[in-house]
Amino acid sequence: MHERLMGRLSRLLQTECNVSPADFAVLVELTDVPEGRRRFLDIARALEWEKSRMSHHIARMVKRGLVVRDRSPEDGRGTFVVITDKGRAVIEAAVPRHVEAVRRLFLDHVTPSELQVLARISERVVEKLDEEPTGPERAARPALCSRRERRRGGR
Repeated sequence: MHERLMGRLSRLLQTECNVSPADFAVLVELTDVPEGRRRFLDIARALEWEKSRMSHHIARMVKRGLVVRDRSPEDGRGTFVVITDKGRAVIEAAVPRHVEAVRRLFLDHVTPSELQVLARISERVVEKLDEEPTGPERAARPALCSRRERRRGGR
């Protein structure tokens, strides 16, 4: 269900709003703060993206005029990502369509009590995910699949 729903929402964003799901995710992160400006690494952590993926994606968004990079005034090494007027226009056009599609494709087909159960389950899972290490400290933990299994697609 998750894969099909996300696939449908992705196609809708692409075809009706001319924005990729990745662009949408970054723009949502930027519009969640009043100034539309967040540290590069904070966005990467929130989206659970590797630093290189984030860097490449932000570079593409900069080329399209959706965001700009801004050096941190306090710390010359830190970088901020800032939404542009064009980026705001894109997200403002996409959000109502996205909300309507989520309602039509998902929310209209579950009862309020089912939604409450799903919310409780989701909150528990997210709490556990937040407890899991995601950085270098994770290397000490055993891998889920052996190298041989990963080459064979996790089987």
